[in-house]
This record gives sequence, C-alpha cells and structure tokens, in this order.
Amino acid sequence: MSGFDRLSPALQYQIVNTLGFSDLRPVQNQSIGPILDGDNCVVQAPTAGGKTEAAFFPLLSQMDEQDWKPVSVIYVAPLRALLNNQEDRLHRYAQMIGRRAFKWHGDVSPSKKKAFCGDPADILLTTPESLEVMLMSKKGQAQRLFRHLRVVVIDEIHAFVGDDRGGHLSAVLERLSRYCGHDVQRIGLSATVGNPEDILEWAAGSSQRPGHVVNPGGANREPKL
Repeated sequence: MSGFDRLSPALQYQIVNTLGFSDLRPVQNQSIGPILDGDNCVVQAPTAGGKTEAAFFPLLSQMDEQDWKPVSVIYVAPLRALLNNQEDRLHRYAQMIGRRAFKWHGDVSPSKKKAFCGDPADILLTTPESLEVMLMSKKGQAQRLFRHLRVVVIDEIHAFVGDDRGGHLSAVLERLSRYCGHDVQRIGLSATVGNPEDILEWAAGSSQRPGHVVNPGGANREPKL
C-alpha cells in the first residue's frame, strides 16, 4: 500500500481534484506512514521540496477520520514572515476537509485573538514566543485551548537546535505536554543536514514515541532549468 492509499478517501479526493496533484513527491509519500503511525519525525527536503504537505496531508487525514477537536495541531515557525507566508496555504488545506487554521503572533489584532480563544481553529500557526504568552495568559485558558492537542509541527527545526530559542522552544513543548496530559507527537521540518538523528532526539524531549527520519535523497542533484 502506498502512502497516498493510507490517506482518508475525502482527502485523497481533494488532493487529486482540488489541488490537481497527479502524484505525491517522494518525501510526501514516505512521510505518510510514520506520521500516521504516530512516530516523532524529522522530515528532510530542500526549500520548496514539499515538506509542508508531507507533514500536513497525513495529519489532515487523521483529523478527518478521527474527528480531532481543536486545537489539535500547532505549527511553530521561527519567523513571523514564514507564518504569514504559510497562512493561506494551511488554511486552504484545512478547508478541504471543513477545518480551519489561525495565525497568532504580535502583529495579529487583539480582537482576532479574542475571537480565536472563544472559538479555536483546528490548526494554530505561531512562534515559540507567542506560544509562551498564550501559556502564561488568563488562568485556565491554556488548559482549555490545548486539551485536545495531538501534534506539534516545527518548521525550520534546524534553526532552533543548539540556539537559545531552541532551548526556550523545548521547554514550551514540555509544558504543552503537561497541559494536554499526553505524549504529543512532534514533527520537525528541516533542510537536509548531516545529523538528523540528533535533531530528532532533541525534538522528542521527554516523548516516548518511536522516532523516524524521512529523507528521500536527491537533494544534491543538479537543477533542471
């Protein structure tokens, strides 16, 4: 069975008919199995190599088939600009199965944040710093918002490892696990690096889930112009 065959029928239909995909890229096909199996993962591919879809197609499939409740997925990025760039894409993907995505950082208005707290979206896009602000806000709000959390996706994870912001993010992830009361799956999206196993170990933290590095290779091929 291919990775695509394991996706929910509704998502398969949307990938083919709404997105117009004739096939999945190798990194996307190879990511589906480990992510659906609940493994912590590091997904490696060059820029514009399809890492976002590699992570979110299997997550959306589970969201659809298992009726995940919001907030079920947090997408963490190091820069606001990256969140702004990904917002429309992730919202579009979520809408394919009747779900929503919301971006939260310092430039988002208080009124929009208040609306999110009253009616949370399924996917939250944020930075580590904004996530900590949410954890430190009104008593009980974090427990209510994140009680259904299943997965944290960390984009550009190689930029966090070994950095002060990485230490901060690691601590925030551990606090999130306590708020939702279970072992949260962690998925890192990375450029091709030489030590993905070390990054995977760092990402896992206290998680006891199996780990898996997805690297289909081919990143060093000569470009075709």
